Amino acid sequence: MDSQNSMQRSPAYDEFQLDKKWLIDPKLLYVGPRIGEGAHGKVYEGKYRNQNVAIKIVQKSDVPEEMAKREARFAREVAMLARVQHRNLVKFIGACKEPVMVVVTELLVGGSLRKYMLSLRPNCLDLQLAISFALDIAQAMECLHAHGIIHRDLKPDNLLLTADHKKVKLVDFGLAREETLTEMMTAETGTYRWMAPELYSTVTLRHGEKKHYNHKVDAYSFAIVLWELLRNRMPFEGMSNLQAAYAAAFKNVRPSSDDLPEELASILEACWAEDPNIRPNFTQIVRRLSLYLSSLTGPENMPPPPVIASKNSILPPESPGTSSLMAKQGDQSEDGNGKSANKSQGCLPCFSRWFQSEGQNGLIE
Repeated sequence: MDSQNSMQRSPAYDEFQLDKKWLIDPKLLYVGPRIGEGAHGKVYEGKYRNQNVAIKIVQKSDVPEEMAKREARFAREVAMLARVQHRNLVKFIGACKEPVMVVVTELLVGGSLRKYMLSLRPNCLDLQLAISFALDIAQAMECLHAHGIIHRDLKPDNLLLTADHKKVKLVDFGLAREETLTEMMTAETGTYRWMAPELYSTVTLRHGEKKHYNHKVDAYSFAIVLWELLRNRMPFEGMSNLQAAYAAAFKNVRPSSDDLPEELASILEACWAEDPNIRPNFTQIVRRLSLYLSSLTGPENMPPPPVIASKNSILPPESPGTSSLMAKQGDQSEDGNGKSANKSQGCLPCFSRWFQSEGQNGLIE
């Protein structure tokens, strides 16, 4: 980073200290094909210490103010990933700040929930599976809220499936924030179609305007996702993202809950209520979904109760265990001494070589 950017660094980034247990060694990181791209970063398949991983690399910016925002977002995301571990949150492997900002997590090869539902259209998900997915999402959100974290961007693109398409995990903490009673937070955060109406005022908000809201914005977004799980249709069909947001905020328009089972319609209507105070919290949502799922499956088939880490605990990283895509590209075998010999790493450039050859140019806007 040049001297000008260094002078403009975000205070959050400069003050951010990564615990050594979460600090990855770039020399042990191998970069594979790109699997995703967002506004501020790219995601690659890769390997780290013989684990299949997803490697999120934050793009640099020549604009100091924009770079400072990205650094602050990176520091916030890593701090939250390291602090909160749950079976329905993507597993955090580690991160590094130099030579570029990198976040490494488990690789989930089942694809996004959005792509999975698109592949099934015009058919709907099996009701039991849809409720099971909804319960996974609600339990992940319950854990985040127990730690005082608002996700602010809950949508099918940020929900990934395990390889067997049986479990959902929440990803992308780039917009997540810690909730306080007094802090003003940025409005127009998230994706319009899934955003809670209180994120808008009676006039169009200026970009970056601050506004009071709380964790109940996630309950609204969850309701829209739950409706999609049940209907397998785009919410607010026929509207642009901005039109959908305007209809929800100013005309109290919601997707139709007609013909849905009474209990599910009741959950939806409570979660997307215009008044945030009326919306249930995620502990209540989990309880109601669990009861409904048990009525479909019987108590003996219910998933185990969620394990929520204590607020101040930091759990060690776990092996992903569910990833298979990278193993298919290069099978692992034993070297005769009982140790795993990874053949695929020979096909992947190490991070330093990749960064020098193509990453450096590709990561500067």
